[in-house]
Amino acid sequence: MKTDNATAEVFFTAFRALKKNEKVAFLKKVLNDYTLREDLIDIALIERAKKTKGPSVEAKEYFERRRNPGSSS
Repeated sequence: MKTDNATAEVFFTAFRALKKNEKVAFLKKVLNDYTLREDLIDIALIERAKKTKGPSVEAKEYFERRRNPGSSS
C-alpha cells in the first residue's frame, strides 16, 4: 500500500472509531475550513460527473474552468 493510502486509511479508521458527537464536531471543523469545504464540493461534483454521459474532461481543465467560469479553455 502506498504511503498516502496508508495514511488515509489510518485517519479514516480513527474517524470511524469516534463517537457520533465527535464525528459531528470534526466534520463541522472540516466544513468551516473554506479550502477543505471547496475540495469536498469539487470531489462531490467530480463523482457526480463520472456518472453522466458526455466527453471526458481532465481534472486540470475542470478546475481551471471552475476558477475562471467566463474563460474558454
